[in-house]
Amino acid sequence: MHAFLQNLWAANTVTVTVLSIVMAMIIGAVLIVVSDPDVLNTFSYFTARPSDALNASWTVVSDAYADLFKGAIVDPAAITAWADGSGTWRQVFFPISETLTYAAPLVFTGLSVALAFRGGLFNIGGQGQAVVGTITAAMAGFFLPLPPVIHLIAALLAGLLGGALWGFVPGILKARTGAHEVIVTIMLNYTANLFLGWLILQKGIQQPGRSDAISKTVDGSAQLSSFGGELRANLGIVLAVLATAGVAWLLNRSAFGFELRAVGANPPAARTAGISVAKTYTLLMVIAGGLAGLGGATQVLGTAHALTPQVAGNIGFDGLLVALLGRNRPWGTLLAAILFGALRAGGNRMQSFSGISLELVTVLQALIVIFIAAPALVKAIFHLRAARSARLGTSMAKGW
Repeated sequence: MHAFLQNLWAANTVTVTVLSIVMAMIIGAVLIVVSDPDVLNTFSYFTARPSDALNASWTVVSDAYADLFKGAIVDPAAITAWADGSGTWRQVFFPISETLTYAAPLVFTGLSVALAFRGGLFNIGGQGQAVVGTITAAMAGFFLPLPPVIHLIAALLAGLLGGALWGFVPGILKARTGAHEVIVTIMLNYTANLFLGWLILQKGIQQPGRSDAISKTVDGSAQLSSFGGELRANLGIVLAVLATAGVAWLLNRSAFGFELRAVGANPPAARTAGISVAKTYTLLMVIAGGLAGLGGATQVLGTAHALTPQVAGNIGFDGLLVALLGRNRPWGTLLAAILFGALRAGGNRMQSFSGISLELVTVLQALIVIFIAAPALVKAIFHLRAARSARLGTSMAKGW
């Protein structure tokens, strides 16, 4: 038991991650207090009546974080309403549904970044690959006259192939010419966004009768089925879990996974061992691009149902943070995406009910990543013991 407690309060991955979230929440609480004028006013006479400032601070912070929880996990009032017959079970599961809805595309883009990192590449082009995935999936969704199940599969494959093609370009350039993947993928991000903006205004793509930038609606036969009613969560989260399992198998059980990990650890040594580094880089970026493309496909087929200039949001860039938070491990990335989805879903309620800016959620995400990226800082703050198995910071060094 003593050994377990010693290891629990050590600089291992789980402890540092949990403490990073705690630190982010504490700093977030301070920001909530200083951003509320009424609460700040109570501090003007703090020495006379400190209880006013403390009570006001506790109230505003507890209300904000309570709304964050109710919007992301469950609202106790909804459970009570369901129990007495005045509410429905869908209202109980609505917060979880929103969390999973936001998390699903982040799983794919996070896996895209994490897989590339493990192979020694920094795939900052997940955004562009996701955008191209939305384009190809949506076009397959409203152009191909196919029966329901086949139509959905075709649209998802189109999204995967679109992202894979966009990942192939930096992969082949890296393999053949040594062009740095960061520069190439950044430029391809801009190219994808500009192409999307041009495409949705073209005749045949733009929704008839509309003058703004919006495409035709994806046919119902190609849309990812939701769980019904007000629940927006759809089969995308199921596909995300399957993709996570697939990437975990690829990394840990397949010959290609061994090769990409060898190349990521030491390219010259891998080359000496007979592994084709150029081929590995190319295939790695194709697979990473395909994953990001699937993320874009789940976005447009699951919730958006039409192309707009912001159809992909920032799922590609958020995937970078998700991969970092997940330590570039497939299942860690899945959990990190769910956490980010919870922050987004809860942030919407926090903004509506508590009047807290949604940007604060972005600050919380950034703070979590900052503390996780600086494990020595967390270790120093909480006086954590050294963990022999801790490999903090080493995984992110690959490919930078």
